[in-house]
Amino acid sequence: MLLSGFHAVEERVRAAEGNPEAASKMKVYFSKPGPRTKKILELAKAAGVQCQQTDGKALDKMALSLSEGAREHRGLILEIQGSEKSGGNIVDFDVWLERFKAAKEEKRTTVVLLDSVTDPHNVGAILRSADQFGAALVVLPERRGANDVAQNEVIARSSAGASSWVPVSVVSNLVRTAQLLKEAGFWIYGADAGGVKIQDGTFSKNSVLVMGSEGNGIARLLREECDTIVSIPTCGRIDSLNVSVAAGVLLYEIYRQAQ
Repeated sequence: MLLSGFHAVEERVRAAEGNPEAASKMKVYFSKPGPRTKKILELAKAAGVQCQQTDGKALDKMALSLSEGAREHRGLILEIQGSEKSGGNIVDFDVWLERFKAAKEEKRTTVVLLDSVTDPHNVGAILRSADQFGAALVVLPERRGANDVAQNEVIARSSAGASSWVPVSVVSNLVRTAQLLKEAGFWIYGADAGGVKIQDGTFSKNSVLVMGSEGNGIARLLREECDTIVSIPTCGRIDSLNVSVAAGVLLYEIYRQAQ
């Protein structure tokens, strides 16, 4: 796997700090080191990540295997050996839920469920908002969604590195996952038009935010598990907000109510 982009590379290197096994699978390739690259190289060396200087043409060749938007490497590429999902932020949902119940958290806990969000750019942007507004977990479906967070360079780049930090679970059944969260004391909020305006409602201490695909919204069976449908009042001429923008607004409101 290859990663480009200063944010994505820096945060993946930071995530390897104190983890020699993860660091041993990484190698940073760089050309002419500017101030930002030098900072990342210092972090990499401190974490035990190998660094190798090369030229721009060699980096251009490496970047050909990346998606078109990620080929602008700006003189820095991180190589991660192995194809397994080894990211330290990939967690087993059942284990996470048992730990949540055992901890009896007093602080507000927010979980995000993404139903059929297939664009990795949107998933990355939602992970960035989840990091900024303190979501405890993002849940993705095994099918009908962009879910390869540990290996997808588009998600990593779009998340500005947050994909290395935000806990993520991939589950086979979102409906059952929502049911288990409800049994653990969470209140399920589905985001869709025509619901309770966010300024008129109050999010519970333990909240699950369900975001559906832009084309079809939340699937019927998952929508039936929602306790409340919430919406963002807008004044524009187009139908709706982009799913990642809407998720950011809603996560901010949940965060704001906790302050």
